[in-house]
Amino acid sequence: MPLSDWQTLGYRYYPPGLAFRQEFGCPVWKVSVDAGFSCPNRDGTSGTGGCVFCDNASFAPSRRLCSGVSIREQINFGTAQLKRRYPKAEKFIAYFQPATNTYAPIQKLEHLYRSALEHPDTAGLAIGTRPDTLPDDVLNLLAELAQTTWVQLEIGLQSVHKKSLDFLQRGHSYEAFLDAVRRFSILRSGCTAGSRLRLGVHLILGLPDESREDALTTAEELAKLPVDSIKLHHLYVVRNTKLAEHWKHGGIILPVLNEYASLAVDFLERTPPNVVIERLAGEADAEFLLAPDWTKSKHAVRNAVDAEFRRRNSWQGKCR
Repeated sequence: MPLSDWQTLGYRYYPPGLAFRQEFGCPVWKVSVDAGFSCPNRDGTSGTGGCVFCDNASFAPSRRLCSGVSIREQINFGTAQLKRRYPKAEKFIAYFQPATNTYAPIQKLEHLYRSALEHPDTAGLAIGTRPDTLPDDVLNLLAELAQTTWVQLEIGLQSVHKKSLDFLQRGHSYEAFLDAVRRFSILRSGCTAGSRLRLGVHLILGLPDESREDALTTAEELAKLPVDSIKLHHLYVVRNTKLAEHWKHGGIILPVLNEYASLAVDFLERTPPNVVIERLAGEADAEFLLAPDWTKSKHAVRNAVDAEFRRRNSWQGKCR
């Protein structure tokens, strides 16, 4: 979308609500579903302990509310909740969120994805995964599905820096991400429905030992790639994680809200204006969250980021 279009509407960055209305012609919401996938960073393929920040139950409602329930029943449950909260909601994207949602035999993946698409309220799919679990047959399946529906592949990268990936115990390299994006891009360029096959990336800002310059390097690297959307997260601590132990013993310092907002705006100023910003910070329920306390209010984060944009008289892509 041209910068002038969303700026004229009063936005400082390209929000998902606007992007979805343009794509689907009506309000669209994501419904989290849990297909019971594992993760190569837990089963010994890439590692056994998982990422230092990871407790799936803390950020994936479907994992703690609908585990063991069919995909269709989970969508029924999620859409009913959203319709009560947002009466204008008409269509929904089935978001395969917890764990690694391409980490299974291709026949199982196709069955699960198509099961979600059979729901009458489903307008598309979002598939959350890792860059090291994207073989060609999975990418080919996504391209096939994109012939008839909207499909977004969401890859958790978190950082382009090896020191940060090592700290987070991600179990993959930046090079693995670049390889996955390269193969995805080649496939999309040759796909007749390529415009409905999207690429999203998840990132964490405010990591230990990452300077402002390190964060901006991540922004500049991603700006070179065919990325359609970005989800920004801050480093927050939930119980039952390795990160919680680091934090309890004083091993990490978390940014205060204004510091994070400033860094997020730095990042967004270097993000191309056609990239949808699906999230400004992470979220965790109070029952799981240890720190920082401002994580509890996404409105406070949005207001802080908006205020920093206004203070600078700036917008997404200004420094491109």
